[in-house]
Amino acid sequence: MEKTKLTPIRFPIDLLDDLDKYVSEGNRSKFIIDATRKELHRAKQRKAIQKASGILNQQDYPEFNTSEDTASWVRRLREESDARRRDLFE
Repeated sequence: MEKTKLTPIRFPIDLLDDLDKYVSEGNRSKFIIDATRKELHRAKQRKAIQKASGILNQQDYPEFNTSEDTASWVRRLREESDARRRDLFE
């Protein structure tokens, strides 16, 4: 069983009313825990993306200059991979 700790949290009354309206009785904690995990995951991703921002130098990686350049680069990689696979297995 997962270790837990009881913690008091203040919620706006209208938010609690909506929570009770849409979440079945006995599932409030699970709903809040799941929502918190989801938002924490998003916050961690956002922080990682911000931290990684700028690590690729535009002069060294021109294939990432625009979204069209990146899409073209991905297509080229896929085509090369497909060609290698055909050579190996056909």
